Amino acid sequence: MSPSPADARNTLPIARVRALVELAAHRGWDVAGLLSEAGISPVLLPEGRSRVTWEQAAELVQRLWRTTDDELLGLGLVPVPRGTFRLVCFGLISAPTLGAAIRRFESFQRSLPGFPPIVLTEAAGEARLTFDISGIAQPVETLIDTMLTISHRFLDWTIGRRIPLRGVELPHPQNPEFDDYDVIFGAPVTFSAPRPALIFDGAQLDAPIVRTEDDLMVFLRSAPAGVIGIRDYSVSLAAQVRRILERGLTDGWPSVDDIARELLMSPQTLRRRLQEENTTPREIREQILRDAAISSLVRGEETVAALSRRLGFSEPSAFSRAFRRWTGSPPGSYQHRPGAPVTD
Repeated sequence: MSPSPADARNTLPIARVRALVELAAHRGWDVAGLLSEAGISPVLLPEGRSRVTWEQAAELVQRLWRTTDDELLGLGLVPVPRGTFRLVCFGLISAPTLGAAIRRFESFQRSLPGFPPIVLTEAAGEARLTFDISGIAQPVETLIDTMLTISHRFLDWTIGRRIPLRGVELPHPQNPEFDDYDVIFGAPVTFSAPRPALIFDGAQLDAPIVRTEDDLMVFLRSAPAGVIGIRDYSVSLAAQVRRILERGLTDGWPSVDDIARELLMSPQTLRRRLQEENTTPREIREQILRDAAISSLVRGEETVAALSRRLGFSEPSAFSRAFRRWTGSPPGSYQHRPGAPVTD
């Protein structure tokens, strides 16, 4: 079986799911049903090393939208009924430029009381898009992160190219369980900031909107998966090394010398700079194997024995031991189906 594109994708920490589950439980929503529909076993929640795929996370958010009829899941000042995001998108798509679209959204705010107010400011060639959540009593940090992610990637999509962020500001303290900020934003993150904000080059505001209403119909059909899971935004050296090492899933693992040569640096410099990012080539390779294994197990398209062979393990027991080391759980936990036993 050849790997699918999902095999090489980063997975997300279970803490993201746990935060949504705690929110759902607090509000009396059907947690077990939501997890089952997203294909996430509840036995994974207590184990901090557990991971989920982007598709599972997007499915969970979509199910929460349907269950609550609130597209901000309580992050707004009042509930935001499903379909509101769609209407806003249609209202913005006809703007001539990115800056005009953002200014237009600012003017919508009296008609959209649920959305946190936004403010666009420009200074010294830098644009800052700030979200006012001061009226929200207990904002959930992962929902704030999701709001910024969706906003950023929708703006990217409207102009047909990535908007590199110069910085991201988050109002909550850094959570050590959330290890995916580089993947999500690809920019320095400032925690415990006064308000959530996206910061980027002011010249991007003059970029023309290139999408049509037909494009938007296609885009919205896959929301939120098409919004939050579009691409990996990582810009760190570790991310560059990962993209090179990912070839090992099909073409043999590049050596440290191979990687260094491709990145135009010495092996010693490569190791030193990765150490500064608290990782090593070996750890990155293990993360790739972990994420490929999780993606396959969640899809359920091959047996553990076949997967272990494909990933280069001598026998399934060796793979199972490695998988437990990576995730704290047996492979069977990620093949969970209602009523199915959890086994190795």
